[in-house]
Amino acid sequence: MLPFSITLRAGVPIYEQVVYAVRRATVSGQLRTGDPFPSVRALSQELRINPNTAHKIVAALVEDGLLEVRPGLGTVVGEGKRAGASARRDLLEHDAERLVVEARRGGVGLQDLLAAIRKHWSRTVAPSTGSGSPRASREGERDDEEVRR
Repeated sequence: MLPFSITLRAGVPIYEQVVYAVRRATVSGQLRTGDPFPSVRALSQELRINPNTAHKIVAALVEDGLLEVRPGLGTVVGEGKRAGASARRDLLEHDAERLVVEARRGGVGLQDLLAAIRKHWSRTVAPSTGSGSPRASREGERDDEEVRR
C-alpha cells in the first residue's frame, strides 16, 4: 500500500501526477520526515507503471530533497529543499498562470477560483499540529490577507 493518496487521471503524465501527490502529502503532513517510502520496484508494482517511470519519480523527489536514500535502510521522506520567499513565488508563477487560464477557459469566476483555493489551502494544514511555529502562523496570515486583496 502506498503511503500517499493518488487517483491517476488520463491525459496527465503519470510521472507528474505521482510527484505532485508526494509533494501534496508532505505539505499536508500525510508524509513526515523519516517515514519510509516504497522502493522503485514496490512503487512500479503498486501503481502498475514501468519501473523506469518509477525510478524517474524517485530520482526527481530525491533531487528535490523530498526523499533521501539511506544505505541499508531504504528510501525515506526527507525535509525538502528550503527556498527563500521570492524563489518560492517564482516556482509557483507557472502553476498559478496555468490555473488561471484553465479557470477562465472553464468559465470559473475569480471568486469561485479563490474559494476553491481557500478550500484546498485549508486541507494542507494538519489539524492536530496547526500551522506550526508562530512565524509560520504569521506568514500564513499574511498569505491569507494577500489572497483577499
